[in-house]
Amino acid sequence: MSDTFDLPGGSMASRPVHFIWLLDCSGSMSVNGKIAELNFAIREAIPEMQSAARSNPGATLLVRAVSFASGASWHINDPTPVDQFTWEDLHTYGGTDMGAAFRLAAGALQTPPMPQRALPPVLALVSDGQPTDDWRSGLRAIDDTPWGKRAVRVALAIGDDADKSMLKEFLANPELEPLQAKNPRQLAAAIRWMSTAVKAASTPRADGGGPVQAPPPVALDKGEDENPIW
Repeated sequence: MSDTFDLPGGSMASRPVHFIWLLDCSGSMSVNGKIAELNFAIREAIPEMQSAARSNPGATLLVRAVSFASGASWHINDPTPVDQFTWEDLHTYGGTDMGAAFRLAAGALQTPPMPQRALPPVLALVSDGQPTDDWRSGLRAIDDTPWGKRAVRVALAIGDDADKSMLKEFLANPELEPLQAKNPRQLAAAIRWMSTAVKAASTPRADGGGPVQAPPPVALDKGEDENPIW
């Protein structure tokens, strides 16, 4: 992806947008093929991310991922230009240490390492269960960073056992609700939509008060909820 774009009279360097997946790899994600479907959905959404990035020539999209189960780690550590991004499959184990994932992400939202001239980052959280550690302190760690406060946040609950009230709190906007997927088709649609949240991150608000929040997705097709498996 080019790091400049043409303007009358010259060119201007594009600004980085950091997109961070926060992905639940707890043992429950192995039930009914959820982790396999998540891996497939993210891999299939990469062209959507690339297309969204191309439609925003003033932004350079950099993607990375945190996985969390018993503890948390950088699944993809280096911020990777989306045109070079490939997906490495997640594997399940242990609990749901979401707070650890939040604290790990918070470290990346400091300046440095986040450059001062970046656009608001995107935090995309996916979970199928209840956090098993102190997620509130982790969320406070994100909120205490300048970039965490400005981030575009999107969240997805897989199945009925996910803590949707916690996911809503993560969104930090009472007007927004987490997405929910109860079958592979819904999961794929939600991941595709989440992957294009970079459009909101690169759109300044008219009042100058931070990023435009990602709008709610198009409603699922009628009948898609009739065959839930999660």
